[in-house]
Amino acid sequence: MIAADRGGSHARAWGWPVHLLVGDLDSLSADHAAALTAAGAVAITAPAAKDETDLELALMHALQRGAREIVICAALGGRGDHMLANVLLLARPELAGLSVILADGDQTLRLVRGGQTLVLHATVGDLLSLLPVGGDARGIVTEGLLYPLRSETLYLGQARGMSNVFQAPEARVSLKEGLLLAVHIQNVG
Repeated sequence: MIAADRGGSHARAWGWPVHLLVGDLDSLSADHAAALTAAGAVAITAPAAKDETDLELALMHALQRGAREIVICAALGGRGDHMLANVLLLARPELAGLSVILADGDQTLRLVRGGQTLVLHATVGDLLSLLPVGGDARGIVTEGLLYPLRSETLYLGQARGMSNVFQAPEARVSLKEGLLLAVHIQNVG
């Protein structure tokens, strides 16, 4: 378990053990940092003036330790600039071939890269939005959704891929070219 700065507070609140605490620690109270290190967490403190965000540093440490599956929690709230940067981190080339999920509340986000098929498990009625990242996403084929795509293109800047509905407990999204953000929202209503 790697906590990026304030993520240490979230982990403590959820009762999750933290093995590594990373960041400039500007948004984590000194009391929480002390409690985490007293419980065995190793702290790697970065300078405040740096080129990477704390989450980016945490991801690099996870990769250095050989992580093949990464779940990023509680990275969508707060500032809009941080939220967008956190989502776009999914497109880092170093993460290609790994299972990386950004989870926050009733939402999970995954990136589909050209040549990949993503299999999603859900409750019938859940929502799935598909958004192109960095350019058009071409050759999209979906199964198990109310509005199927059959080798179609979703264009950057258009919202056509929003709010599709799971019609089965499993859906598939295949992409031929580009990058596609898959946002699964559990139907809480």
